[in-house]
Amino acid sequence: MAKINTIIFDLGGVLIDWNPEYVFLKAFNGDKEKTKWFLENICTSDWNENQDGGYPLAKATDDLVRKFPEYEEYIRLFYGEWEDMLGGAIEGTVDAFKQLIDSKAFKIVALTNWSSETFPIAQNRFQFLKWFEGIVVSGDEKTRKPFKEIYNITLNRFNITPEKSIFIDDNLRNIEAARQLGINGIHFKNPEQLKEALKNYQINLS
Repeated sequence: MAKINTIIFDLGGVLIDWNPEYVFLKAFNGDKEKTKWFLENICTSDWNENQDGGYPLAKATDDLVRKFPEYEEYIRLFYGEWEDMLGGAIEGTVDAFKQLIDSKAFKIVALTNWSSETFPIAQNRFQFLKWFEGIVVSGDEKTRKPFKEIYNITLNRFNITPEKSIFIDDNLRNIEAARQLGINGIHFKNPEQLKEALKNYQINLS
């Protein structure tokens, strides 16, 4: 196994708690079934990912309102109250990130599926985003995970050797795409599991 010299972090679901349920449970008066149905059938993850790939938020909202006019009030909440979908930092992962930074043994960058229109909100809220050597934001690149292009942009921009890097993401689909390019992957579930998985690469954190 090649010695690891680069760590690539996903952000949402790994370092930052982001969940549309925070907005829609409130909108639907705590009704979990209604919230689940709405997010699986109207404001779906596929729809949101299209904006992560660079599609304008206002246009996406209007498109969906035309398709489902009876849900206009709720559709407009998605980006209208998007900031309330941000929870806090996932502290255990931030702690691991800090230890990796302090070790000075790795190049550490981020690769995130995120709209360029909403990413500045996260940058203002989470100071640890400044610790990265660089962040590849899908909305800026007009492509997103799991498409090969965005991984290649990341590898080339930061002069990363795939076999010497680890990509950490909470979406298995994105990990599998990275592995196709020779990048080592850790499917993130929680901070404790991440620290255990890093031991497989001779990276020991407290």
